Amino acid sequence: MPPRFDPEPVDRFTVKKARRIALAAQGFADRRPTAASITPKHMGKVFERVGLVQIDSVNVLARSHYLPFFSRLGPYQNDLLDRQAYRRRRYFEYWGHEASFIPVELQPAMRWRMQRARAGEGIYSGLARFGREKRDLVETVLKEIEAHGPMGASELSVGGKTRPGWWEWGEGKTALEWLFWAGFVTTATRRNFARVYDLTERVLPEEILSQPAPDEAEAHRRLLRVASKSLGIATERDLRDYFRLPATETAERIPELVEAGDLIPVEVKGWKQMAYLDPAARMPRKVEARALLSPFDSLVWERDRAERLFDFRYRLEIYTPAEKRVHGYYVLPFLMGDDLVGRVCLKSDRAAGILRVNAAHAEDGADAASVATGLAGELGLMADWLGLERVEVEKSGDLAPVLEKALRIF
Repeated sequence: MPPRFDPEPVDRFTVKKARRIALAAQGFADRRPTAASITPKHMGKVFERVGLVQIDSVNVLARSHYLPFFSRLGPYQNDLLDRQAYRRRRYFEYWGHEASFIPVELQPAMRWRMQRARAGEGIYSGLARFGREKRDLVETVLKEIEAHGPMGASELSVGGKTRPGWWEWGEGKTALEWLFWAGFVTTATRRNFARVYDLTERVLPEEILSQPAPDEAEAHRRLLRVASKSLGIATERDLRDYFRLPATETAERIPELVEAGDLIPVEVKGWKQMAYLDPAARMPRKVEARALLSPFDSLVWERDRAERLFDFRYRLEIYTPAEKRVHGYYVLPFLMGDDLVGRVCLKSDRAAGILRVNAAHAEDGADAASVATGLAGELGLMADWLGLERVEVEKSGDLAPVLEKALRIF
């Protein structure tokens, strides 16, 4: 165990000020561009703000990784992320904060995780064990990819069938995922959201792959700097969670970053843990954001942090039995100004051309009429972005009646 690190805080912040710092770091203090002018540079700026974007398969509304760009930019070309990732190779898929899109410039800083996977170590113990016990099958799958080029799991000649559903994999798919985790293969593209794998050296740019890998300590420092920049103000756990870094190593790196001036120890009123401020963090006096947030948006993916910053207790209820759900199946927090003021359960009814609001709730203390007006505008934008003709509200939740009225104006 490293020695306990208890630096003296150099400043003290209210939660409200910490919240504005965090929102600015995540890009919510930036003015949205006009829809017609959104370019790959705007997407790149979002990545500069958030560092990485979590991938999720749930498609009841839109796949989660497309939503953070809508939240920050507004309506953009739906295929922009796919083009930048799979054609231009500006972003790659890997295990960052869960499965994630990550800028390719960070690939060398992720190689420590690949090396641990090759050594049979890491947080995915079942996959590590498979890699050790099924070495011959893994080698066979790698040779098949090498010989035949990009392949999906269903195209392999070995390893059995992959069954529908998460983790219902045949051995061939499991071998591919071990090779992906270990960095031997990566995602060349996707077909119907299923990964198509190819050798990493045939996918990622040579100028990235030719860069030397930093040692683990320096890789962790680099990722912690990215996390700090993206969070603005954060506890050690917040920083560690951003790229799912090991606890012991993170505890060793934090004092080094403080000593180097890359983190500033501060106190946030009401937080039990020491906080660390990014030296370049913006501290706006006011944030006038308006955004629907994916459940996996980096602003709220760490639920304890969302509660500390916004007094917003948020749990995804997809796996909760319907009769026990409080807010709905796929619920998006609604950000207005500098606060989370509501939550809506949304569904894209593509056959009917309807964005369905299955439930709508205002947070305690929020002005329902104001929330409904702001939310109606965002729902209209979202419906247009998703190619849906209208928004319909079910009579569920305290915000639903006033939201239905507000939508009639738009």
